[in-house]
Amino acid sequence: MPEQPAAIVLATLNAKYIHASLGLRYLLANMARHGGDDLRARSVLREFTIARDPQQIVDELLALNPAIVGFGIYIWNVTQTTEVLRRLKAARPDIKVVLGGPEVSHEVEEQAIVRLADHVITGWGDVSFPKLCRALLHGPVPLMKVIAGVQPPLDEIVLPYAEYSDDDLAHRLLYVEASRGCPFKCEFCLSSLDKTAWAFDLDVFLAELDDLYRRGARHFKFVDRTFNLKVEASVRILQFFLDRMSEDLFVHFEVVPDQLPDRLKAMIVRFPDGVLQFEVGIQSFNVDVQQRISRRQDNDKTEANLRWLVGESPAHLHADLIFGLPGETLASFADGFDRLYGLGPHEIQLGILKRLRGTPIARHTADYGMVYDPAPPYTVRQTGAVDAATLQRFTRLARYWDLVANSGRFRQSLPLLLQGPSAFAAFLAFADWLWQRTGETSHLTPEQLVDALFDYLVTERQLDVHTVRQTLLADYLASGARARPHSLREVLPAQGVPVARAVRVRAERQARHSETPDGAGAATLAAEALR
Repeated sequence: MPEQPAAIVLATLNAKYIHASLGLRYLLANMARHGGDDLRARSVLREFTIARDPQQIVDELLALNPAIVGFGIYIWNVTQTTEVLRRLKAARPDIKVVLGGPEVSHEVEEQAIVRLADHVITGWGDVSFPKLCRALLHGPVPLMKVIAGVQPPLDEIVLPYAEYSDDDLAHRLLYVEASRGCPFKCEFCLSSLDKTAWAFDLDVFLAELDDLYRRGARHFKFVDRTFNLKVEASVRILQFFLDRMSEDLFVHFEVVPDQLPDRLKAMIVRFPDGVLQFEVGIQSFNVDVQQRISRRQDNDKTEANLRWLVGESPAHLHADLIFGLPGETLASFADGFDRLYGLGPHEIQLGILKRLRGTPIARHTADYGMVYDPAPPYTVRQTGAVDAATLQRFTRLARYWDLVANSGRFRQSLPLLLQGPSAFAAFLAFADWLWQRTGETSHLTPEQLVDALFDYLVTERQLDVHTVRQTLLADYLASGARARPHSLREVLPAQGVPVARAVRVRAERQARHSETPDGAGAATLAAEALR
């Protein structure tokens, strides 16, 4: 039977299909929370990707014949959603369009997408969006276009996890949150605007997780900014997963790097390899830069904790650095990179500063010569300490780092490439060479990278040919690839030996949970849509 027309459509454009919107599911779950009629029964959720043709999205929305469409707006989808909204309004100007999300919660007056919409909810939408929908359907229609979202007590918010479909559980990342907000004031982050962190009732939250687990969920990505802020809650959550251990369980947390008490360590070491992944935001080891951007971080404790996590825990460690912070030079960033690389995290994510709307980082623009791209995602293009050419050079380096280091394909070859007094300087030299050789930062196949690394290590670094070839061969066979790079043809077996399936699955699983659009941290994907 054809689908019944929906009065309200909750929609967003995700970066990839695998990213399921937690924010929209919060709104859907809370549509019946006030008033006499059940708006939940008259609401549907539609998720698209930014790769979809805008007209196709519009056609699908129009087929639902909605009275209201609510869009979740982020830095990674605002450009595409603006075009969708322009076409939607041209075809059906009577449809009421409501925007929400972090991208339209600040500096709204200058945004083209806001001018196209009927209403905008800034901040939290769990209460305010259902209330607005009821007013648009039944009156009185609000006179204000921009509506400040009301932040309710967390125990008044209906949790969204029942809104994950069986298909979501089977094929997509499941985002969950035990808390919202953040007590820290790092000026590049929207959470710096929060007064504190607020925790959901842990018994209720864990009961919802248990329902997801019983339905077959095994991959859980926590979007809490500070999972380990309160050790009692952290221990209980870890115990929940220990009690439900299975071979396919995978849990991702974002942790505060300088807070790892012994009680939490004792829980972490009880997990088998491959289950826990920790995202650790280092951002900068430069004390002056940390103070400038109001970032509180004990570097010595951070270093000790990272060393313990790498050397004595089973967790997969994903550490973040940000280039382009006010006053940070290439040399000081290199020092921080070398310090972090020496600790041995499994991945180092190299991000570039973005001036998110509303963040206090804007106060440094004049004093530190900060120049940002005016288009999303508002990446810094130059600073008083780093010129535009150096920013472009670093952007290429970061892309190559993902392909070579974070891909996990060159685990044995990477130390050959990075040997010397500075790992950062060594990789920067390779990145410069690779750019001159290929003129590409994408569309480079694993085989092309193998051949490039072979040529560079042998000709530029003048390393032993046999050592380089055997090291690259070991990496290539371990990756499970089956093609035949030119530099390895004479030593490859007749048919490539695929890596054990369990190893491939673990690597792929960790990569999936590390992916976030536009280099954003994990919590950027928190329940922010329309709130």
